[in-house]
Amino acid sequence: MNLKTSIPVTLSGLTQSQSVPHPSQWNDRQLNEWFDSGQYLNGLPSLPDHSINRRSFAEHYFDHKEIWDRAFAFLKQTDFVNIALGKIELGGTMYANVDEYLTKDREIARTEVHRKYIDIQYIVSGNELIDVAPLKNLTVTQLYNPEKDVEFGTVTEFSERKASPGRFFIFFPADAHRPCLKVGNDSELIRKVVVKVPVA
Repeated sequence: MNLKTSIPVTLSGLTQSQSVPHPSQWNDRQLNEWFDSGQYLNGLPSLPDHSINRRSFAEHYFDHKEIWDRAFAFLKQTDFVNIALGKIELGGTMYANVDEYLTKDREIARTEVHRKYIDIQYIVSGNELIDVAPLKNLTVTQLYNPEKDVEFGTVTEFSERKASPGRFFIFFPADAHRPCLKVGNDSELIRKVVVKVPVA
């Protein structure tokens, strides 16, 4: 791993022309400064949810900048209101799924984790809740399926987050997540894009 990079950033007084240390060497202040700046979004008018693991994101972004830039450009440039549902290839092994569904009760929803891909979950319309928990909190109920890159389980301790248009989530392999949950008592139709960013 390179300890320095020439990726354009503004961090702790460094100009865009200067090299900065790899995020693995950043302190918390530097990490939060970079995350809060949103410079990695390249103009995408959306906010990252506070549940995102900032260090995992920063390190993976710096190591695979071209992939992340392509993912955020896709989210910025695509008309998701009118695009057909289904799978969209984004080059290499990265792809996106555009889906519609009704939100459900927490009792019948499943908590999932992935190993090969990182999820960017981006709500186009509707509102849902997503439960987020560390992988260590997951009790496995369905073993990992390598073809579908998913393992299911249950969690009893989690953080409840609201997902709405204008905010996106990133889930790494260490992040168990239970999406598609009702806000209140009534089901709601959701249109969501999930970009599958390869881990390696």
